[in-house]
Amino acid sequence: MFIHHVYFWMKAGAPASATDQLIDDCLAYLGKVPGVRQISAGRPAMTPREVVDNSYGVALAVTLDDVAGHEVYQVHDLHLQFIARNKQNWDHVKIYDYITK
Repeated sequence: MFIHHVYFWMKAGAPASATDQLIDDCLAYLGKVPGVRQISAGRPAMTPREVVDNSYGVALAVTLDDVAGHEVYQVHDLHLQFIARNKQNWDHVKIYDYITK
């Protein structure tokens, strides 16, 4: 499986509703991309441990079958619509991808 983790930091001054929209859009848009097997999105759990980074605004986890599925996902119209609809509220984004054994 190909696991795609995305962390979004919201711009200072972005409306609180932008975070809700981002989470909702992760599920509504990205969850419909062919090849997506599982998807989840949410706010940090605020786990109080020194090794935990709680500084992001929204996390997204997408499970796909393989690298080929990820390549389809990246250029799919729903993914591009999601980006266009939400990117104005992002300060920056970090992505961590991995392949399971």
